[in-house]
Amino acid sequence: MTIFLVGFMGCGKSSLGKKLANNLDFNFIDLDDFIEDCEARTIKEIFEIDGEDYFRKLERFYLHKVINNKNIVISVGGGTPCFFDNIHQMNKNGLTIYINMSTKALFNRLKLSNKSRPLIEGMKDIVLKDYINKTIKEREVFYNKSHKIVNGTNLSAKQLQKYCFD
Repeated sequence: MTIFLVGFMGCGKSSLGKKLANNLDFNFIDLDDFIEDCEARTIKEIFEIDGEDYFRKLERFYLHKVINNKNIVISVGGGTPCFFDNIHQMNKNGLTIYINMSTKALFNRLKLSNKSRPLIEGMKDIVLKDYINKTIKEREVFYNKSHKIVNGTNLSAKQLQKYCFD
């Protein structure tokens, strides 16, 4: 079984994904980390040097490298499902779960996060809230194509595991 976790940045895909994989005795891949390891540079560097369009092509390439793995949980970047035919390919090759959260909850998490996030770096609070709102509206059409949609507020790996087998 291949499980893809999708959703906006900060919704908990990576942290929940690691715990879920551990609970299931599956492997875990964070697609962004995988890209950084394979490219020997950070996502931020890729964005700065080559731009978002190039990154999205790389993202698709590396998604296709891991898409057929079995007994794995794959956390994809927030934009991954929204480009090319990525959401269709994930749906075809595994179980997709959209971890849905409110703008307010995502804003609070992102403000507290230490993780580098090139798309929101240096944004003032009001700009960040607007960005989250606008971007979620654009991306939800893709996120909502996931096999399952779960509320990410206070979601535990155990609860997430139950959704995988319901």
